[in-house]
Amino acid sequence: MSDLRSVILGTGSVLPKRMMSNLDFEGVVETSDEWIQQRTGIRTRYIASEDETTVSLAEGAARRALEAAGLVPDDIDLIVLATATPNNTFPASAVQVQHRLGIHGGFAFDVAAVCSGFVYALTTADLYLKSGMARRALVIGAETFSRILDWEDRTTCVLFGDGAGAVVLQAESGDHGIIASRLRADGSHEEKLYVDGGPSTTGSVGKLRMEGREVFKHAVGMITDVIEDCFAAAGVAADDLDWFVPHQANRRIIEASAKKLGIPMEKVVVTVDRHGNTSAASIPLALDAAVRDGRVRRGDLVMLEAMGGGFTWGAVLLRW
Repeated sequence: MSDLRSVILGTGSVLPKRMMSNLDFEGVVETSDEWIQQRTGIRTRYIASEDETTVSLAEGAARRALEAAGLVPDDIDLIVLATATPNNTFPASAVQVQHRLGIHGGFAFDVAAVCSGFVYALTTADLYLKSGMARRALVIGAETFSRILDWEDRTTCVLFGDGAGAVVLQAESGDHGIIASRLRADGSHEEKLYVDGGPSTTGSVGKLRMEGREVFKHAVGMITDVIEDCFAAAGVAADDLDWFVPHQANRRIIEASAKKLGIPMEKVVVTVDRHGNTSAASIPLALDAAVRDGRVRRGDLVMLEAMGGGFTWGAVLLRW
């Protein structure tokens, strides 16, 4: 089984119907378009309406990924869904997506690693596929972060948006697919980025809390650590990369990380200006955008990376 690699057969994404610009916040909190753009690079984000949920967005992204792969739901026997905003405490949102797609076999579960969730989910699915426990997998990142924002906190409510992205994976022999992945976590940083509620503590959903400067301070170093480990494992360097698809949290973090790694910005996929921070959905949203507009092509070497609350962080290197 060691000669198998998990290859991405198709990508898909969905955004909520409602777009919210920076100007829309000027009547909600004390802020401005200029203030938000200077500090984050964000211009717009999408906010889910009452009839749009993490599961409905995930289903839409999954169907588009299946279409791009030329497959139907019955071709899938594993769903791994990364989210910090599930529809219910249980059952898992992945199981709900499985049902909505009409899949009755295989297995499905959620992964909770916040903004690193998609990288964690992709790595997990890769291991299942290479072990032979599944044939084809849907890996989804989906969030409705607007549900857990404090809309009176100008330092956080302007940063996040909702959306979903998905990929279809299949294990194949050859040079394409996932080459290396590295995951990390350090729970000592919990209070720097967390939600102040939960079933076992407050019995409520809670709201997102963040120490922005502390997160920024740790982000670049942690991100470069796992990326360099992937490079070493694969025997490649930053110069060999065709595309860098980072978590879309803040343009300044993206630029600082690229600079430290020696990756020119023309090789970096950036969608944070349009989508804001969509947590586990940000990498698959950005990847789908770059695939559909023709930037990412067969044979390209692509690096995915993310860091999220916990802290969790990780990277995946793949040959398209």
